[in-house]
Amino acid sequence: MGIYPPEDIDREAAAKQRGGCGRGEAPRALVRAVAPESPADDAGFEPGCYVTAVDGCPVRDVIDWRWLAADDVMELGYVDLDGDEGVVELEREPGEDWGFEFEGVVFDGVRQCRNACTFCFMRQLPDDMRSSLTLRDDDFRLSFLAGTFVTFTNLKPEDEQRIVEQRISPLRLSLHAADPEVRRRMIGRHAQHGIDVLERLLAAGIEFHAQIVLVPDQNDGDVLEDTLAWAYARPGILDVCIVPLGFTKHQSVFDRSFNNPEASRAVMDLVVPFQRRALAERGSMWAFPADEFYHNAYGPALLKNLPPAEHYGDFGMFEDGVGIIRSFVDDWRAAERAGLVERCAAALRAADRRAYYVAGCATRHFLGPLIENGPLNGLLVPLFVENDFFGGNVDVTGLLCGCDMADAVRELRRPDRIATDGGDLFLVPRVVFNDNAVTLDDMSLEDMEKRAGVRMSVVSCNASDYLPEIIDLVGRSGPTPDQTNQ
Repeated sequence: MGIYPPEDIDREAAAKQRGGCGRGEAPRALVRAVAPESPADDAGFEPGCYVTAVDGCPVRDVIDWRWLAADDVMELGYVDLDGDEGVVELEREPGEDWGFEFEGVVFDGVRQCRNACTFCFMRQLPDDMRSSLTLRDDDFRLSFLAGTFVTFTNLKPEDEQRIVEQRISPLRLSLHAADPEVRRRMIGRHAQHGIDVLERLLAAGIEFHAQIVLVPDQNDGDVLEDTLAWAYARPGILDVCIVPLGFTKHQSVFDRSFNNPEASRAVMDLVVPFQRRALAERGSMWAFPADEFYHNAYGPALLKNLPPAEHYGDFGMFEDGVGIIRSFVDDWRAAERAGLVERCAAALRAADRRAYYVAGCATRHFLGPLIENGPLNGLLVPLFVENDFFGGNVDVTGLLCGCDMADAVRELRRPDRIATDGGDLFLVPRVVFNDNAVTLDDMSLEDMEKRAGVRMSVVSCNASDYLPEIIDLVGRSGPTPDQTNQ
C-alpha cells in the first residue's frame, strides 16, 4: 500500500545468478568486489573470479557462505580469471571480514514455483515484461534473505534438513488457506505438500511470518476465520498479514477485490477478535490487515481511523503493505515538528515555484490531506497518477510505470490545466526505479523527461528526506528549464 518498492528489486539480482552454473555443474559464487587489504585481497582474488567451496563444501548461496566461512581459517575453492581451478588457505584476524562481495545472494539458480495460483500477480503481467519481473520464484533462501513469501511446495527432504540444521529462521510463508480443499483450488495439486513441510518445520522449531492473499468468495469469510484459528494454534507462526487480491487488466479471471468500504470493513471486523486475543495472550496484535483495507474502508476519514504506531509492533510486515501509511504520517508529523514543512513552504514561496509530486492513487486519502492542511497547500501539489499500464486495481506508487507518470506530467502542463514558466518542479519518487535506474516498463528518467517534455527530479519517499531535497532543488541557481524541444 502506498509507496513500497517494486517487487523486482531483489528478484532481479537473484535472477542474474541463473547464469552462474548450468545444469549438473557445481555452484559458483561470482566475486563482484574485493575489499582492499582484506584476506581476499592478500590472497590475490579479483572481481570476476568465482568462489566454489569452503573446506570442500559447495557454496550454494550467501547462507552457505556465512555458515561455512564462520571460522578464522578455511580452505577456499576458486576459479580464477583464466578459468583455472584451485584451492587456497585463507586466514583472518578475529572479527575481520574476509573481504568478498558477491553478485547476488544465490549461486546455483533460483528455485522456481511449481504452483498454479489463480491470483499470481506475475501471471497477470503483459507478455513483453523483462524476465526478472516474470520469474516466478519460490525459493526458501530468498524468503530468509530478501523477505519473499514462499509456499514450500517444492521443498525436498534435504532442503528441510538444511533449514533445520542451519536454523534458517524465521521464514515467510504464503499460507492463503488452511482448509485442504480451498488450498488445492487456490494453489494447485502440490498445496498439501507445503502444509506437510510446514508442520514438520514448525515441530523442529522453525518460525514463520505468514501471509494470506485474500480473494473474494474463495478464502474470505468463514474460510479466513478458520485459517486464522489454525495459524494461531501454532505458536511458531509469529504473525499473519492479510493482503487483498491485486489484479491487472491483463487477465480475465478477476474484476473485483476489497475496494469498497463494506468489503474491507467486513475483513477488519473478522480480524479484530484475533487481535484482541493475541494482545492479551502474546502481547502483540499478531494479525494485521494490510493498509489497503483501512484506505478502502475509511476513504477521506482515513487519518482519523488509522491505528497508532504501537498497533504495528516492530513493523515486521512493512514491506508487505502493513503500517506504511502510519509510518509515513508519523514521519510527516515529525517533519512538521522539526520545521521542515514550514521551511520547504517558505523556500517555494520565496522562489514563486510549485513542486508537483508524483504518487499512486492509493496515497490520495493521506498524502493529500497532510499537504492541504498545512503551509505547503498549493505549493507542494500531489499528482495522483492512474496506473493505466497495469490497470485493474493496481494503485500503489511503487508499481507506477514511466509511461503513465510521464503522460500525467505532460497532461498537467497543458495550457488549459496549469500556467508554467519552466520554474516549477516535477518530482518522481525514487521507489519507482530499480537498481538499474529503470521503471517497471523499462523507462529511465531521461526517457520520462523526453516523453513529458519537462525536466524531472528524483527524490525520496518520506517527508523527512524529500522536503530537504526540495529545498535544495529550489535553492539551485535559475529556474528549471523546459525540455519541450528534446
